[in-house]
Amino acid sequence: MDDIVKQAMAKWPNVPNCHGWLGLDVRGNWYLRDDRAQAAGAFQSGLPGSKGSLLTHEKLMDFIARNYLADAQGQWFFQNGPQRVYVELQATPLIWRVQPDHGVKDHLGRAAEVQGVWLDEAGYLYLASTAGLGLVHTQDMGLAAQAVERGLWRPQEVLQAELPGLFGFVKSPQAGQAK
Repeated sequence: MDDIVKQAMAKWPNVPNCHGWLGLDVRGNWYLRDDRAQAAGAFQSGLPGSKGSLLTHEKLMDFIARNYLADAQGQWFFQNGPQRVYVELQATPLIWRVQPDHGVKDHLGRAAEVQGVWLDEAGYLYLASTAGLGLVHTQDMGLAAQAVERGLWRPQEVLQAELPGLFGFVKSPQAGQAK
């Protein structure tokens, strides 16, 4: 976490949390979700306009990446100064990019060691590491298939709906607020 963020948290400890305004899609892209996007539907719904605006500002994305964490309930957030901005996840908290040597990096560019591999009913491949669970990026499925064929990875079957419970993450912190 950035030092400036830690200082802001100490200076303003009681800033309310923000829900619904930031999303992470299945390709590791960040989306800002204004009132219009939120009114169009849940981030995970795929309804027209519900994703919001694709973030393209490199320095802002780097800032989010340095301050992207999970709380004790498995809700992932971006610590924006004194405010937690909870992230709506289209799939998982991390999106894996498979490297030519079959190593992996998450959508934030951090390398990790694969500890477990799961395949769901739709053919999506998930990798677990000490950093958390992530979906393999669609562009990297060829490299992932090579790792499976070579016996480097041995996928276990899993139902997509069971992933949050099995791996302790919350896809929609905003939905939890509505309850």
